[in-house]
Amino acid sequence: MTLTAISSPAMAIDAVSLGPRPLFLIDDMEASELKEKLQQCQAGPFSTSDFSIGHRGAALQFPEHTKESYLAAARMGAGIIECDATFTKDRELVCRHSQCDLHLTTDILTRPELAAKCSVPFSPSDGSGSRATAKCCASDLTLAEFKTLRGKMDGANTAAETVVEFVAGTPAWRTDLYASTGTLMTHKESIDLIDSLGLKFIPELKSADVPMPYEGDYSQQDYAKALIADYKAAGIAPERVFPQSFNLDDVLYWIRNEPEFGAQAVYLDDRYRGNGINPDDPSSFSPTMQELSAKGLKYIAPPIWMLLTLDETGKIIPSAYAEEAKKAGLKIITWTLERSGSLANGGGWYYRSVKDAIDNEGDMMTVLDVLAKDVGVKGVFSDWPTTTTYYANCMGLDY
Repeated sequence: MTLTAISSPAMAIDAVSLGPRPLFLIDDMEASELKEKLQQCQAGPFSTSDFSIGHRGAALQFPEHTKESYLAAARMGAGIIECDATFTKDRELVCRHSQCDLHLTTDILTRPELAAKCSVPFSPSDGSGSRATAKCCASDLTLAEFKTLRGKMDGANTAAETVVEFVAGTPAWRTDLYASTGTLMTHKESIDLIDSLGLKFIPELKSADVPMPYEGDYSQQDYAKALIADYKAAGIAPERVFPQSFNLDDVLYWIRNEPEFGAQAVYLDDRYRGNGINPDDPSSFSPTMQELSAKGLKYIAPPIWMLLTLDETGKIIPSAYAEEAKKAGLKIITWTLERSGSLANGGGWYYRSVKDAIDNEGDMMTVLDVLAKDVGVKGVFSDWPTTTTYYANCMGLDY
């Protein structure tokens, strides 16, 4: 991955615009050499960086996986933008974080003719503790039907007694300020848009929420193959694409069967689920980092907390997981910055391994610095890429 400015494509962003948030975070930092260094960069200039990855676009304030969210991420200097790819009833790939999140991320429940197609219709709370529920999947709709939906901020009010109350569930630390329009994207449309901006791609093959093979003849390998086929059809150079999956078998399929694209395939490590791995104990790593490397894997992407721990003085340092990955020659990407509420009380799930060292918003920059300098990550997913873009430009990162 390289730090480059956008220049030639017809829709390329003329200038990166970062806004006030990076300096808000820097102002809140405790006095340090890092703070002084970051303050010296405030005049810019700023350019696009591959270190800065738009997680679902710019999902902190824009409806995720929409044209508006992708454009916002590009304008914030994200050099790589993510489309999570799932499939519709007619097996067309579309950008959604989950196959069955339409009730959370679109206006489907306010559209009676489409809401009637949902796997689980809306059921209100009874006002005495029961939760309002619904389940609407991309695979409930054809592509044509999907394209008529409007994206909204991810969230739901589970205490709702009406659909209107249910869809008004944006978390307080996000905003609906930019949610008046949310243009949904097919995977192919995301490729066209991101390509026109001169940026790179990090598509994720989502786990299917329907039994596979779908309808008896659409296998997981068909699904994995279809993702790559869209880039081939668009004439995208393989080195611009970082296909990713939590399913290691998907990644190994690409390595074996699509080697040009598989060379940059990313294993999203979810072994934290069920406490399947202890990042501070290499004996719990199965497969080991060396075994993953021997399978042809080049990139691994755990959540932020798995890469960090505290030393005896309470300083944030790389975890054993991070050190073992580097020893095995694996390149590391991590997720997700700007996906928590306030850091004043430990920062939540993404900072769980270092929560005792987190007590203000500016600590996000300290974490980012350790990830970049000590862990050596090659990229960081962020819901608000200005933060990662600012840091990358200030530190002169060039991968």
